[in-house]
Amino acid sequence: MSRPVRSDQRQFAARVIGTFGRTSLLADANGVTWSAVRRGRRGDLVVGDEVIAMQSSAGQASVESIVPRRSLLYRADEFRTKELAANIDRVLIVFASRPTFSLWFLWKALVAAKSAGIEAVIVRNKIDLDDGAAAAAAALEQIRALGWRTVAVSARSMPDETRAALEAMTQGVRALLVGQSGMGKSTLLNLLVPEAQARTREFSEHLDLGKQTTTAARWFGLPDGGAIVDTPGFQQFGLDHISPQQLFAGFPEFAPYVGRCRFLDCRHLVEPDCAIRSAVADGAIAEDRYNFYRALCNVDGR
Repeated sequence: MSRPVRSDQRQFAARVIGTFGRTSLLADANGVTWSAVRRGRRGDLVVGDEVIAMQSSAGQASVESIVPRRSLLYRADEFRTKELAANIDRVLIVFASRPTFSLWFLWKALVAAKSAGIEAVIVRNKIDLDDGAAAAAAALEQIRALGWRTVAVSARSMPDETRAALEAMTQGVRALLVGQSGMGKSTLLNLLVPEAQARTREFSEHLDLGKQTTTAARWFGLPDGGAIVDTPGFQQFGLDHISPQQLFAGFPEFAPYVGRCRFLDCRHLVEPDCAIRSAVADGAIAEDRYNFYRALCNVDGR
């Protein structure tokens, strides 16, 4: 049975632009920001969600329903699931030579994006640094050779060029920034959205936190109709939510060998006459990539 609507209430469409605990920030079609709670539920709102909300008082609302999501990127391990953003078109995976990056983090993020049906771009930042540059350049080239889009920038020493590259990657699309801590995501964000820090403080005031919400994802609309979502840095990208079929699809170098194994249900781990294992032995598939696949299959640890 539906609840009666008071004369001082109104229903409106909005987008979730920030979350903190039970409280979320919404932006309506006029750009007005609302502080909102999810009626009857907890924890199921994600930055980027399109929702139907009901005004409860001045600047306050309750979320009545969530519009079906077009995409959702998240990570999961055996202990918890963490949603990163909903309704995004592209994920920008940022890394740099310093602090030391994890190649497996990049590869896991690519697998997660592929399974979610979201385009991924690898962004190498801090290309002005000499320390660790060779390893970073090799990682970027390997990923590019596998068919993913890549870009190399330096937010600090080449700000104009970097801003132009970011604008090209976000024009008319809703993009998500992810990466390990210290890779320069905040600097990249500030190039694209100079008022980001001021808007973050505004978010905090609406949420009544008294400080910046550095541990939460934030949605920033862009002038061309696109958007950029910033997420806090994290060190591990769990893939416990990825099925074996989705996992396999995250390895484009395996595609030419599909259907060439002796067994149709070959897992490409220990089975005889496996085309993929033969390709590894012949050097057609990189051994480190195959070892990564085995690890994700819980062979030889993770």
